Amino acid sequence: MKVNRRIFLKYSSLAAVTPAIYQPLNETEFRVAIIGHTGRGNYGHGMDTLWKETPCCRIVAVADPVADGLNKAQQRLGVEKGYSDYRQMLKETKPDIVSIAPRHIDQHFDMIMAAMESGVKGLYVEKPFCRDLSEARQIVEICRHKGVKLALAHRNRYHPALRAAQNLIAEGRIGRVMEVRGRGKEDHRGGALDLWVLGSHVLNLVPQFTGRFTSCSAIMLQDKRPVGRADLSAGDEGVGLVGGNRLHARFDTESGIPFYFDSIRNAGVKEGNFGFQVLGNQGVIDVRIDTEPFIHYLPVNPFYPAQSATAWQPVSSGGVGVPEPVKSIVSDIAGHQAAARDLMEAIRENRLTLCNEMEGYATIEAIMAVFESHRRGGEQVKMPLEVWDNPLSRL
Repeated sequence: MKVNRRIFLKYSSLAAVTPAIYQPLNETEFRVAIIGHTGRGNYGHGMDTLWKETPCCRIVAVADPVADGLNKAQQRLGVEKGYSDYRQMLKETKPDIVSIAPRHIDQHFDMIMAAMESGVKGLYVEKPFCRDLSEARQIVEICRHKGVKLALAHRNRYHPALRAAQNLIAEGRIGRVMEVRGRGKEDHRGGALDLWVLGSHVLNLVPQFTGRFTSCSAIMLQDKRPVGRADLSAGDEGVGLVGGNRLHARFDTESGIPFYFDSIRNAGVKEGNFGFQVLGNQGVIDVRIDTEPFIHYLPVNPFYPAQSATAWQPVSSGGVGVPEPVKSIVSDIAGHQAAARDLMEAIRENRLTLCNEMEGYATIEAIMAVFESHRRGGEQVKMPLEVWDNPLSRL
């Protein structure tokens, strides 16, 4: 599909715009179908069971090509209709919402396209979206054309404490923001695979503090030497070509605040390096992915830490040091309930979801920018990218 670049960029900057051809729902109940694949991404992080707990939703069917996995899913979800072919399920059940659950992203594009062609109104898709910008741009265009509301399962994007952290920065509580630094889990996946699987969470959240990424320079290493063609192989979880055990990237942003992402295989500590820090000249905002409390604040210049013995303070949606007022915060975030509610409200209100297909596109673009910069020997590459495939295929 050929995409009009001018229209595409305009759409990417208008988060509140949705197509006029879409007709709002009148139904009070959403019929949900789930696509899983046992042994190839399974059902993600609770991407199936979340709908059992979501008000105004009824699971009508589940699809899984593995017989034993399908049987277990039917029992787990309490649903009678089970299909080995998700296309048949979509054709026969005509659901309102489809949950694209497998973690292996090489299946996402076909599943998303089939769901949209079936007339679905909403999609909830396991991260990190799809394999490259060619797939991502086609999904964006068809969502726009058909009025489908797509939400990505970057669960932390829905955390209410993000707004409190943004307010701290706006109030000058960490002084002038100097830079942002993030890392993946840095376990056995350290390097390019960590960038894909865990780093995508960080790449999705950082622009909430810096604005969009405008350029990238990066290097991928196997120990101390640059990754070459011979170092590449198909990565786990269907991400395509990856290689090396170290990765170092710098992104420029529209705010002028640089963002650095690093991942080194087996460099993670037990508690996990997974997250990022917004570093100001008077304080730090620390964001730890998939933890609670999610955010902490340190009112100390990180470049001159010996000046104070001040301790880290938790930041809730109520502010610094305030116990989290949202009592359902764990089920809302870890249990996907905030994302599910936002998706249903987006359908009813004819608007984009909070973590929508354009945010998914931007995250994939950041990953591809790392690979393209490495392919060019660490050269700075401008964003938006005009490279639609995985640049490592041309290394």
